Amino acid sequence: MNLLEVKNLKVGYGGIKALKGIDLTVAPGELVALIGSNGAGKTTTLKALAGLLHPSSGEIFYNGKSLHNIPAHRRVCDGLALVPEGRGIFARLTVAENLQMGAYIRNDTVQIGADLERMYALFPRLAERRAQPAGTLSGGEQQMVAMARALMSRPKLLMLDEPSMGLAPMMVTKIFETIRDISAQGVSILLVEQNAKLALEVAQRGYVLESGLITLSDSAAYLLGSDEVRRAYLGA
Repeated sequence: MNLLEVKNLKVGYGGIKALKGIDLTVAPGELVALIGSNGAGKTTTLKALAGLLHPSSGEIFYNGKSLHNIPAHRRVCDGLALVPEGRGIFARLTVAENLQMGAYIRNDTVQIGADLERMYALFPRLAERRAQPAGTLSGGEQQMVAMARALMSRPKLLMLDEPSMGLAPMMVTKIFETIRDISAQGVSILLVEQNAKLALEVAQRGYVLESGLITLSDSAAYLLGSDEVRRAYLGA
């Protein structure tokens, strides 16, 4: 059974149809990339899955259950977490306080403490800056905070929206190494990423989203070798 199954999902803003009926799936433990140009509907897809936007029609099934009318906070409780585009950190809170906010749905104090230490092991830079206001960190470090905060909720499905945006090349490499590590630990990941090559290199499968429609889906290896994808998204 798929962990996530999306059927004919449609989302509109006023008279604009951002998603025109898309289907996608994510299996347990799978890393799936969703690529496409700006305005294709990638962020809209993640917001709809997270419960931040209400679809006009279609179905979202998570862990075998419909998410219809399930509010965003309940989806987090059920193991679905979003790292938003732009990171959305709490700038005036410390790194440690940001991570603790990620565990707000939990009350297992001992395990929360253990998970904090696990995040510091996964992101050593955050351990060095745990008492520092998050707003004073570099862009890459803030991305680490956003990812670690989401992981503190112990998600079954982690959704990442443009994790490489605005980062220096060395930091992008580090972030994607960490994404691989998170996936290797068994967390399912749905990755939205403007850098199609990077996304497909870490993913098992991929979807191409164009103007609100899925136009191509296959293994990541196939999409990397596809002339159509190479011309449109890989600069070939």
